[in-house]
Amino acid sequence: MGGLTAGGEEGGRRVYERLRAGERAAGRLLAADGDGRRDEGGGVLRTFRAAGRGAALAGVSLAVSCGLFCLVLVSLCLIPLGVGLITTPPVLAVIREYALGRRLRAREWGGVRIGVAYRPLPPLAPGFAGEAGLCLALLRDPATWRDIGWLFLDCTAGVILSVLAPLVLLYPVWGAVLAAGGWRIFEDSPEWYLFVPVDSQATGLLALALGVVIGLTARWSAPAFVQAYFRLTRAVLAPSREQEMAARINRLTATREDAVDTSAAELRRIERDLHDGAQARLVAVGMDLGLIESLVERDPAKAKELLGKARQSSAEALGELRDLVRGIHPPVLAERGLVDAVRALALRLPVETEVVADVPGRAEAPVEAAAYFATSELLANAVKHAGADRIWIDLGYREGRLRISVGDIGGGGATAAKGTGLAGVERRLGTFDGVLAVSSPPGGPTLATVELPCVLS
Repeated sequence: MGGLTAGGEEGGRRVYERLRAGERAAGRLLAADGDGRRDEGGGVLRTFRAAGRGAALAGVSLAVSCGLFCLVLVSLCLIPLGVGLITTPPVLAVIREYALGRRLRAREWGGVRIGVAYRPLPPLAPGFAGEAGLCLALLRDPATWRDIGWLFLDCTAGVILSVLAPLVLLYPVWGAVLAAGGWRIFEDSPEWYLFVPVDSQATGLLALALGVVIGLTARWSAPAFVQAYFRLTRAVLAPSREQEMAARINRLTATREDAVDTSAAELRRIERDLHDGAQARLVAVGMDLGLIESLVERDPAKAKELLGKARQSSAEALGELRDLVRGIHPPVLAERGLVDAVRALALRLPVETEVVADVPGRAEAPVEAAAYFATSELLANAVKHAGADRIWIDLGYREGRLRISVGDIGGGGATAAKGTGLAGVERRLGTFDGVLAVSSPPGGPTLATVELPCVLS
């Protein structure tokens, strides 16, 4: 099987990372409570906007939904032959991305929140066994079958509903064409306009009157059809409230366990740094002072030399303690806040770094600390692994979420699976319902975005 080859294993890892990225996006949607903002603009602009959105939805549903539905059916049929075990996960990864995108459109265009409850992915084993296990885990997830069922509904009833939005604007135009003499084209049989057979000028004028009525109702009917489309989508895609809450609890439980492990590892690191660094130096200072005390009268020159050495050792110990404290919670973060702390980070980098910030307030101290250390790790990756020659940092706050983007012009190819610290950043952010999204094609550039839900003071 192709999955047994190195290329197949690499492809399996890419699919797994793509599914993990979908999990993170799902977590972001899960953390966003409440419905989105409905398009409440009035008048002609709102009507034409709804018509355009309906046309776009109909076109995408007809092309993409139908194509993906046929593709996943073929892939599922190939599972008994073994080939489907390899082809199904990438197809389902695309379907998840597509369904998540439609959820976003529902929030932005229709004010409809569609829940999401994907089960956590198991660890990816190497070789064909790992790909087969991933495929079976995806197929055991009820959300997978909701996605597949939605694809079928989207390219049938969904297309009909969404195409009605532009149709209520276009159909009156056809009524005007018939009234202007277009009915004469149909000599063998009358052209039906709704329930009116148009075969004379009088019936053409009746078609025009009906078209005017339809056009007048388009002000509310076009947005209503788009809204009905998204509500139909929610009826199929959304899990039950219990399933959604269970998914959220599972995610929070996993992130809390990661937080406990991370905290324990951090305490061990601090203990090790104290034992090997500052503590050892302070012990040496104490020994030097004892020796100085015995030599101060017999050999003042030697005592003076040892005194200088003790002073230097104490200064080095103080510097190490300061570095340790800065690693636990930087003083500039506590005193000046996240924006100034990130600017201080940028000043210490050996690479040209630009910082743009628009954060009107301060978050809670734990959130600021998580954001700071995540940014610090991303900057360290950019310097050490990407070989970047320029870095930019953008901090902003919008709709209850703190967003930090770190970009660099470097080698690219950064993933959480490569051990560059991104997995640790994900775990730290997950404790606060935060997410990390990384776009890093080979050759660069790399853009890593951190999002944390919070309230600013």
